[in-house]
Amino acid sequence: MAGFARDAVLAGYLGSGRAADIWYLGLRTPNIIQNLLGEGTLSASFIPLYARMVEEGREEEAGRFAGAILGLVTAVAFGIALLGILLAPVLVPVVFFALEPEYAALLVRVIRILRPLTATLAVSAWALGILNTHRRFFVSYVAPVAWNVAIIGAAVAGGTILGLSATGREGDLVVVIAWGGLLGGVLQGVVMLPALRPFLAGVRVSLSTRVVGVRDAIRAFLPVVAARGAVNLSALVDQFLAALLGAGAVASLGRAQTLYLLPISLFGMAVAASALPELSRRGPTEVGLVAEGVRKTLLRVFSLLIPSAVAYLIFGDLLVEALLQRGAFGPADTRVVTVVLGAYTLGLVASGSARTLTSAFYALRDTRTPARLAVLRVVISLSVGAILMIPLDRVEVGHLRLGAAGLALGSAVGAWLEYLLLRRALHRQLGSHGVGGGAIGRIALAAGVGALGALAVRFLLEPPLRAQLPAELAGPLLAIGTAGCFGVLYLFTAARAGVGLPLRRLLGR
Repeated sequence: MAGFARDAVLAGYLGSGRAADIWYLGLRTPNIIQNLLGEGTLSASFIPLYARMVEEGREEEAGRFAGAILGLVTAVAFGIALLGILLAPVLVPVVFFALEPEYAALLVRVIRILRPLTATLAVSAWALGILNTHRRFFVSYVAPVAWNVAIIGAAVAGGTILGLSATGREGDLVVVIAWGGLLGGVLQGVVMLPALRPFLAGVRVSLSTRVVGVRDAIRAFLPVVAARGAVNLSALVDQFLAALLGAGAVASLGRAQTLYLLPISLFGMAVAASALPELSRRGPTEVGLVAEGVRKTLLRVFSLLIPSAVAYLIFGDLLVEALLQRGAFGPADTRVVTVVLGAYTLGLVASGSARTLTSAFYALRDTRTPARLAVLRVVISLSVGAILMIPLDRVEVGHLRLGAAGLALGSAVGAWLEYLLLRRALHRQLGSHGVGGGAIGRIALAAGVGALGALAVRFLLEPPLRAQLPAELAGPLLAIGTAGCFGVLYLFTAARAGVGLPLRRLLGR
């Protein structure tokens, strides 16, 4: 949510021009290394082994194992960061040849500022793994708020207080925001230290691969790194293709991704992250319990992601307008981001649910199957996206085109393919583990009831609000009323149907 607030603020300062493209391209680089060495990869290789050691009371072994993993991750991350700083002037003009020379130089500058962030975020992911295993979820997921607040503060300081422009040749505002991102990465690690300290007593940092568990972790680590590498290469190629489409395409793609990932992060990733340590404690020896845990987790994820997808498809334009449309971000930008978001949304349920299935494989000490399927997903997503972006780029909305929506549609097709293949592969190991069609039907029915109510509210409120209030106020009020009606109706109907949140118990707290 803090990351989304960051993008909402930056939209007002950077708009949808080349300056915004440079920010998203520069931020992609540390994100790639974080994904390769960070939370998702360590979740696959580190948490299952560390959780089993802690569960069996092998505290001393667990400490040495955690210390060795920290040393290895830190050494690799800082090495890659240094290499990136040195190679950025060579690689940027080659990879992003479509950028104008002044913007290519600005991208090099931003990448060099943000490169050390890759190492700090990788170390933060190690700390997250430790805290999650000990069932301390709050601090590890609140810590990134510090990173986002620093970026927001830098944007406000540079754009409002100092009056810097994002459209100048030097891109001073983008540079200030990049320095805020680097400072925020350091703050993110500092915030986690007090919660982490009680679990560091037995940790001995080393680079040894002879420590018990390290070689097993590396064997599990390599397939996931290969899969993450393919996924991140896909994201980089997406941005490369978007950069070919013209100014603003990269920013539109990035903003739609942020909205698309919001429910996946809040629900899919959050539920999967909390389930992984528990599934790992059961491991491959208690297959029946793992299957039941996967079933319950999938039901919870479906009950949250299906209504999220319906909401985006029914009134996504109102949400984009209310959250992003201000300053340099105008109505044409809203329409383009809404279309790209709608294309992404078609794969939202599959992408979010796949996180739970992947966690189940990790708990079963199988990292190769999800890695192999992730590579297949990337190939399909890129192929379909590249084919669809060309005809869609001929459709104009204001000064922008819809080519980015083709890339988003490719992502949706790849997400469903990966989900279906993960389900089939997991069935071979666990047997029945899915959610029944009756439960999914009740969730869809509840979402339909919410959608009808939201459409009625929009039909009644939109004409008078648009006529009587300025756009800056009418848009947010209409979004709040529509989304609020949808949410209340869905929660009530789903609870009555026995597939939603336990409202009475939650309200009783």
